Amino acid sequence: MPVSKGEALKSRFFAKRLVSGWLAGVVLSAGLCHAAIAQTSDLVSHNALRVCADPANLPMSDKAGAGYENKLAELIAAKLELPVTYTWYPMATGFIRNTLRANRCDIVMGYAQGHEMVLNTNHYMTSAYTLVVPKTGDLKDVTELSDPRLKGLKIGIIAGSPPATHMARNGLIGKARPYNLVVDRRHESPAVDMLADLAKGEIDAAILWGPIAGPLVKEGYPDLEVTPLMKETLPPRLFFRITMGVRQGEKVWQRKLNSLIRRNQQEINALLIDAGVPLLDDMGTSRLESTQ
Repeated sequence: MPVSKGEALKSRFFAKRLVSGWLAGVVLSAGLCHAAIAQTSDLVSHNALRVCADPANLPMSDKAGAGYENKLAELIAAKLELPVTYTWYPMATGFIRNTLRANRCDIVMGYAQGHEMVLNTNHYMTSAYTLVVPKTGDLKDVTELSDPRLKGLKIGIIAGSPPATHMARNGLIGKARPYNLVVDRRHESPAVDMLADLAKGEIDAAILWGPIAGPLVKEGYPDLEVTPLMKETLPPRLFFRITMGVRQGEKVWQRKLNSLIRRNQQEINALLIDAGVPLLDDMGTSRLESTQ
């Protein structure tokens, strides 16, 4: 059917409007994508690896840089060809709010996988709670909390930590000595106190998170032995995968760190094993004795 000159002009007009609208949409989408990238990366410093850390949290971190998380930060910074700077804050209530979320720093070196307060990188280590006992004596080869040799003993435990549930299930709570869970390490050191009590014979055994127990025992308690609790089959689980934590939404930064972890995993393992951290496989069922 013939098309009038007026209808043809009208069709061209609407076609131009359609193309213009499409182009505007492309430009808008590009702008939004650019804005999203800016939002997820511009807050991260390009001049330094800005680390959020506890100033008195050995064996993990301290102001002197003696902790293994300090050394891990130095390793990551070297790969990025950046210096390390710190925002110090006690690892207690308000830590993430006053450091990472306040944009005062860009990374927490150690954070449990799945924690909602941060965006987790891929994990760089798996470890577990451990039983610490004297190297000589009846407990040196105990590997699980159901072992009858633990009955009636005075065992140190961080109150509210996952192993406490297993202790209760196995009838070990009655004589347990509890130590505080959330403290300001500048004024109180429950893990250090627990190991000191064990060394003095005030308690018979200690249950501690492996990445704390292993390095502390290696550094100062040659007569104690650290055994990862890998045989507990009932919940709660006693092994955890540890990641680096970044701000929620910072996917660009997360991916960059994931790549660094993947490419340098053997070097990270070597650093942690040298510190005395008991490393396990991803399922928490066997110990990594070397980096191979």
